[in-house]
Amino acid sequence: MTFLETRIPPPLVVLASGALAWGVTTLTPALSLNFPGQAALGLIIAALGVAIAAAGIIAFQKARTTVSPIDPAAATALVDSGIYARTRNPMYLGMAVMLLGWTVILGHPAGLLGLAVFVAYIDRFQIRPEERALQALFGDTFTAYRARVRRWI
Repeated sequence: MTFLETRIPPPLVVLASGALAWGVTTLTPALSLNFPGQAALGLIIAALGVAIAAAGIIAFQKARTTVSPIDPAAATALVDSGIYARTRNPMYLGMAVMLLGWTVILGHPAGLLGLAVFVAYIDRFQIRPEERALQALFGDTFTAYRARVRRWI
């Protein structure tokens, strides 16, 4: 299934995963969980996800390297400071946190299916190919970075 690797832009994957979460929750409305402040909490969590992803984008822009995940071999710098000292994939982590916020807003445990699909897809078809490209580009420097910083959190 290498034909899927880095082909679908991650923002589309997050939208599809969010739509999946919504679709699954509409099938079993009786299982919905509602509580006071639910929408506000979901929005706060989603905003945290936006901030995490934005920190990753800003770090890439400061390093003057590509933000595009479609061609990981086009990277011109290995960013390992700022948020990248805590997670190797803050943009994807941010998207996952946004989906978690969406799940809270939906108020349905089955919404977590969308989050799980997103994480599984991104890990297999986006992150792994990116890491192979970074290993080829940056060698021992990337190996050391990978040993000291976790993939997600």
